[in-house]
Amino acid sequence: MLAKIFLFCTLLILFSSCSSKLLTWNELNIIPRTVWNANPPREYKIHTIERITIHHEGTFFHQDSSALQHIKNIQTWGMGKDRNWIDVPYHFLIDGKGNIIEGRNPLTVGETNTSYDPTGHVLISVIGEYHKRQMPRDEQINSIIQLAANLCIRYNLNPDSIKGHRDYCKPGETSCPGDNLYKYLQDRTIQEKVKTILKNNY
Repeated sequence: MLAKIFLFCTLLILFSSCSSKLLTWNELNIIPRTVWNANPPREYKIHTIERITIHHEGTFFHQDSSALQHIKNIQTWGMGKDRNWIDVPYHFLIDGKGNIIEGRNPLTVGETNTSYDPTGHVLISVIGEYHKRQMPRDEQINSIIQLAANLCIRYNLNPDSIKGHRDYCKPGETSCPGDNLYKYLQDRTIQEKVKTILKNNY
């Protein structure tokens, strides 16, 4: 019972501490691909964005470390012979400090190691392993909320379309985006905060 009360209080504090002011696309200060020295993508299939899907990158990564080289390594591996993907798999990535980093073109269909078809999904991946090993920071949750709100405006999306990777997979196929991050989708903290921001500012 005490654990449930603590969790409720933690979520309440987080929810109330997130700013209700919508940051503009420019104010998000998205770190461009050129900064992490991205390779150019291969030819890609264009899709129409219909929903937002949250991932975690899935490997432990210290939240105070720069993720730029790590993202470059993900791209190199994904475009290599093992996967032969056209680019880094995600459209946006969020590091441990809440920095938003540009991935592949959002109009490009993303990539996945699982059975779901990411056509129509814009993929946001939080760098790290949030199933058992790490807890998301407030800065990361805030960045998800602000980025998602902007994507809802840009692509005319319903905040109710924000879900987790596991929601589109066979039962037990993946834990992504990890229980510690997924709970903010499951209890609708993220979706409702996006709705509030859009209602107050747009």
